[in-house]
Amino acid sequence: MEVQPLDFEKPILELQRRLQDLKNHSSEHALDFEGEVGSMENKIRETRRDIYDNLTAWQRVQIARHIQRPFALDYIARCFTDWTELHGDRVFGDDKAMPCGLAKIGQYRCAVITQQKGRNTKENVLRNFGCAYPEGYRKALRIMKMAEKFALPVLCLIDTPGAYPGIGSEERHIAEAIAVNLREMMNLRVPIIAVVIGEGGSGGALGIGVADRVMILENSYYSVISPEACSAILWKDRRHAPEAAEALKLTADDLVRLGVVDEIVAEPEGGAHRDHDLAAAHLGSALRRNLARLTAQSLDDLLNTRYDKFRKLGNFAEGAAATTA
Repeated sequence: MEVQPLDFEKPILELQRRLQDLKNHSSEHALDFEGEVGSMENKIRETRRDIYDNLTAWQRVQIARHIQRPFALDYIARCFTDWTELHGDRVFGDDKAMPCGLAKIGQYRCAVITQQKGRNTKENVLRNFGCAYPEGYRKALRIMKMAEKFALPVLCLIDTPGAYPGIGSEERHIAEAIAVNLREMMNLRVPIIAVVIGEGGSGGALGIGVADRVMILENSYYSVISPEACSAILWKDRRHAPEAAEALKLTADDLVRLGVVDEIVAEPEGGAHRDHDLAAAHLGSALRRNLARLTAQSLDDLLNTRYDKFRKLGNFAEGAAATTA
């Protein structure tokens, strides 16, 4: 799979082209450019490391949205076994933007709730660009309640720009569906792990994001609003999205510092889209480790810790102002 470069990756792409030209010239003319090739490869590694060690918030948003980034079902195929998809909310219908089912990861049988995007027009129409309707959230809750009945942990893979805001979604009460999920997940008597694997946009992400452990992939983002929408509101112009991304504190490092997420899952250098298998290995390892930790806790401790975790969000204490004699 040839990776489509982002704008800020163009210096790396140019060096790679020069390297390939050097190798072609060496092959065509039977010349030894081994030293030059080694030097160019080192320069590519240094340039890539320099770029990815200093990414801006907006650049991480671009990586999170990369069309070749692994989506939820890509992780299902690589991290889980015995995947069985379950359909329908038993009220209205099935939502293809939110595949849910039962699976096994390591020694743990679990319920898996996901949000799925598409890579081409046909897939995006089927998956509604990863924007779920109310029936998606009601299906997710149905599966969670079933998991509670059979004492199965719940794993949620979050990847959505937001819940679908159209007329049909409003007619079927999208806000109510998300609100009910927030309430019920807070009281669900099984371990819950949520992972932001790409975009974590607004209430659409939070609707399956109430968990005992909230993790995020290194180049994902989690935010109350998209940078473009924030820019349109504050600056009356979407062109200020990079400044909005910085102000929103939506990167993995910012979110850990603020206590919104608990753990960052490392990605392959250059982003998860460059190596799906390695990205899945990192995620699978993090999921198994956290499942072992959570399943060892008593249910009462689990619920109390979950409640305290979310009560602390947005709770800040200011120091007393300095006084002078």
